[in-house]
Amino acid sequence: MENASLRKELLSLLTSQKLAVLASYGDNQPYCSLMAFAVSDDLHYLIVATKRHTRKFANMQQHPRISLLVDNRRNQADDFQQAVAVTVLATAAEATPAEREQFLNLYLFKHPYMRSFCQAPDCVLLKLTVDRYLVVSSFRNFLATEDKYLEVQEFVP
Repeated sequence: MENASLRKELLSLLTSQKLAVLASYGDNQPYCSLMAFAVSDDLHYLIVATKRHTRKFANMQQHPRISLLVDNRRNQADDFQQAVAVTVLATAAEATPAEREQFLNLYLFKHPYMRSFCQAPDCVLLKLTVDRYLVVSSFRNFLATEDKYLEVQEFVP
């Protein structure tokens, strides 16, 4: 798949899905969290919001390298034919005061029901700076034959 087509597929998936699984690391173990997220139009950033006192925030402060999994599965049999999953490799940092309004608007455009959560004094807006996307599809190939594995494509924004 060419770069422009892959970019379009990525943007479509990331704008259509509301939730992702964030993987962070702390206390000598991985930790996963279900998160609402938004993506910038240029695919360079994903935005998440959390409370300052959470384990995931402490983990990201100590170890800012994270991964995020976004997929379009519906928990149906045809997922094996059609599902697409994207692993996002990124670095987490609190949005600067100069970035906060722009990223908050992006986040709330996608998740308007999160406004009161985001306005709480202990809420932090995190900017995930993307290093690369790993797009996995064609699960049917893995299931059908042993010599053809999942199709994995890399996209660097």
